Amino acid sequence: MAQSAQGIQTLLEAEKEASKVVATARKYRVQRLKDARTEAQKEIEALKAQKNKEHADFEKQYTGSTDDIVSKANADTETQLKEVTAAYNRNKAQVIDKLLAGIVNVQPQIHQNAKQVKRAA
Repeated sequence: MAQSAQGIQTLLEAEKEASKVVATARKYRVQRLKDARTEAQKEIEALKAQKNKEHADFEKQYTGSTDDIVSKANADTETQLKEVTAAYNRNKAQVIDKLLAGIVNVQPQIHQNAKQVKRAA
C-alpha cells in the first residue's frame, strides 16, 4: 500500500508539474500574442505615417503646379483681353462709319422673289 500511495503521490506531483508547464506555456503564448499585436500596431502606425507623408508630398508637388498653371492662365487671359480691347479701340470708328453708311445710304430694291412673281404674272 505504501508503494501505491507513493506512486499516487508521484503522479500527483507529475500532474502539478505538468500544470505548471502548461500554465507557463499559456502565459508565454499570451505574451507573444500581445507582443505581436504591439509590433503589428507599430508597423501599421509607421506605414500610416509614411503614406500620409507621401500623400502630403504628392499634394504639395501637384498643388504648386496647379497654382502655377492658374497664374499662367490668368496672365494669358489678361494679355488676350488687352489685345481685344486694343483691336476694339482701333476699329471702333470704322465700324460705326460702316453702320451709319449702311443706314443713311439706303438703296431700295425689289427682292428677287418679288421680281420672280412679277415676271410670272
